[in-house]
Amino acid sequence: MTTVTFQLNWEPNGFQAPYFLARRKGFYEAEGLDVQFVEGHGSPFAAEQTARGRADVGLAGASAVLAKGSEGFDPLAVAALTKRTPAAIYTLRDVFGEPLTDLSQLAGKTVAPSATKTRILAAQALEQVGIRDTVDLLEVDPNTHHRVEHQLLDGSVDAAVGVVTNGRELEREYDRRADELAIGESLGVYGMMLVANREFAEDDPDAVRSLLRAIARGWIEATNDPEAALDALVDRNATLERRSEIELAKFRAAASELQYSDHVREAGWGVHQADRWRRLGELLAETDLLDGNVDPDDAWTNAYIDRDAPPIREYATRIGRNPAGTGG
Repeated sequence: MTTVTFQLNWEPNGFQAPYFLARRKGFYEAEGLDVQFVEGHGSPFAAEQTARGRADVGLAGASAVLAKGSEGFDPLAVAALTKRTPAAIYTLRDVFGEPLTDLSQLAGKTVAPSATKTRILAAQALEQVGIRDTVDLLEVDPNTHHRVEHQLLDGSVDAAVGVVTNGRELEREYDRRADELAIGESLGVYGMMLVANREFAEDDPDAVRSLLRAIARGWIEATNDPEAALDALVDRNATLERRSEIELAKFRAAASELQYSDHVREAGWGVHQADRWRRLGELLAETDLLDGNVDPDDAWTNAYIDRDAPPIREYATRIGRNPAGTGG
């Protein structure tokens, strides 16, 4: 049995349910792996820990992979877990004054971002609809990092930038109608990656391939039975049971809005697209997020994806998507 240390990006939550379900179902064990999860403190932390060899693999956003690459670290993205960033703009109906259904409605409004990376993505989305100069997109306040909700709750801003389901969380907790707009697909850039330590991947490529097969099975099982995925998540962190409704919503949003695409249908689970990486690199190069030059093409590889494995090759069919139809 090969031990693999898996660095999570955050504490266990609904977005991570497939990885815990894979363990509960014995998919890692069937591949000869003993996967040990370690809770994290954000994507940059996970990418750096993995690059340093303090973890064998980790969960990290694609933007964090490039940002850490520009700092001299070298995390390697070995599977594209979600094809779209989870970034979203959300608001409360009684604050905004009307349903938020289109980004153009944010013209003349004040928007508070929760993190630098989501601020950059929001700025790009607003630029695409031609209203960036009319929106007061606030700088990230380090004292309220990931805590912009209170600004929205007290009406000091018109909307906030976070991730999908943030609006639904507020609605559930405060019984105030919320609206949110996912901005990932309009940007055409990647979301979450499975990253590997390069030395670990080179020394034990079979372990990486085995892990990817098991994770693909976990995504299939979770997509087909979200409640079972939630149960596996609660097994890891019992305190999430009281938040089961929102954690289930997080995974369903990931499965329906972030993970599946036409490319997944055609190429299989986890396969990278060079154009999405290059587009993200161009977007980040226009900001001050990168500390130096980084080549997006060096940040990822498809070398460890076993495209002949049924869970990867037949992924679309196994989650009930028609391979001859259109993707999401």
